[in-house]
Amino acid sequence: MDINIKSMPERSAGLSRSSKPAAALPANDFFQISPALFSMGVGSFLEPLVVVTLLFGGAYFNRSKDYNFWTNKSGFASLKSYKRSDDLPNRDSTDSLMSGWSGSRSPRLDSHKNTQSSLRRRKLQVFGYKRIVSTPNTHVFEDRLLSRLLKKLPFLVECWYWFLIYFVYQVGRAITALTLDEGTVDIARRHALQIIHLEQRLHIFWEVDFQKWFLARPTILHWINRIYSFIHIPGTIMFLVVLYYFTTTRHRRCAAGRVRSDNVTAGPALYEARRRTMAMCNLIAFIVFTSWPCMPPRLLSDTEYKGPDAEESKSFGFVDTVHSGTGESSVWTTNKFCNQYAAMPSLHFGYSLLVGLTVATIPVTGLRPYSLKRFIIVALGLSYPALILTAIVATANHFILDAVAGAMVCAIAWNCNDFLLNFCIVEDYFLALLRLHKPVNWTDPETAVEPEFQSGLMTEDV
Repeated sequence: MDINIKSMPERSAGLSRSSKPAAALPANDFFQISPALFSMGVGSFLEPLVVVTLLFGGAYFNRSKDYNFWTNKSGFASLKSYKRSDDLPNRDSTDSLMSGWSGSRSPRLDSHKNTQSSLRRRKLQVFGYKRIVSTPNTHVFEDRLLSRLLKKLPFLVECWYWFLIYFVYQVGRAITALTLDEGTVDIARRHALQIIHLEQRLHIFWEVDFQKWFLARPTILHWINRIYSFIHIPGTIMFLVVLYYFTTTRHRRCAAGRVRSDNVTAGPALYEARRRTMAMCNLIAFIVFTSWPCMPPRLLSDTEYKGPDAEESKSFGFVDTVHSGTGESSVWTTNKFCNQYAAMPSLHFGYSLLVGLTVATIPVTGLRPYSLKRFIIVALGLSYPALILTAIVATANHFILDAVAGAMVCAIAWNCNDFLLNFCIVEDYFLALLRLHKPVNWTDPETAVEPEFQSGLMTEDV
């Protein structure tokens, strides 16, 4: 199979090599250029549309059916109706957590309404340092229009978090990409060769043979290219939508009697921990690839490079299958703000491992640990990171050690994601500035000091 290994900028320049209208070009050139231009144009529109549809579709799917946006009424007791008490339910007790759920407001609870304070207390904890700080109590804004909208569509908060996590990360990558110079590229190439040398010493330098196997099977490679380009972001968003439903929305609907039982015993704490883990993965990865840029295998075959490492770099014969003329490139990876020298660590694999392990270990109601259903769930969960690992290596976008580093980043973020709870303090000030209140969730019991915020899965939880 003849595959063009030129870089995307070169191909883009090739597409615009004539300033004449398309109709004035020779017939052969017209039919070669039009499909490429059509594909790039449609992709730049459809891919963001898919992401937006998943996010806002997820918001509608996870809407609160027991809250009337227009009359500002809920079938659940409001958080402010709770009495300040020392005998509030234990958040570790399932019975006590669910006992607060009710189909209507309780007169007994209403008799204990408290006037909302303008301040609340948060717990700041960084390593061994602990401190209690006061922050604005946004509960005073709960009846405002946008606050009611968030209470009706609580997943909109998650959409905001996703946009914040993704775009802050991409802005960081863009700044790095725009400040690249030839010296950085040479360093990234040397780092890539160092990885190859290390893999050779460890006897795990299998990337060349692995890619050759797929190059000999163009149909399979075509689908592998698509998996690499189009699954990562939509798949991650779909995972968040579904996990939110089973850990949060379904719990709420079960308590309201809309569904018979929960399929998953885990609550909002599981979802929020996974979301924070993704954010921590981005933070750690940004630090790594900024301080230690690494060229992906596909760029080692750059035909225009004539430097001292040129012979060794090109000797491996890596092929850029995704960005070639027959590839399936994505709008997310071909824009000018994308840092091409951020191969280490692989967040494609880090995210997929997070998703896979969450699915494999999800606590399903009434499911025995060694049952056939549990085995199938584990197999399905682990198949996703296995598929992504295949895609990133077969397309020469990552080395095997990039994936290992991605797994290590995932493990660190998995165990240290509570650090991000400290940003709830910043969030309180930001929401107060906007005069906005987001629905209370598990984050508040984890960081708040007030008793009413420590009672676990509150009746306002979403």
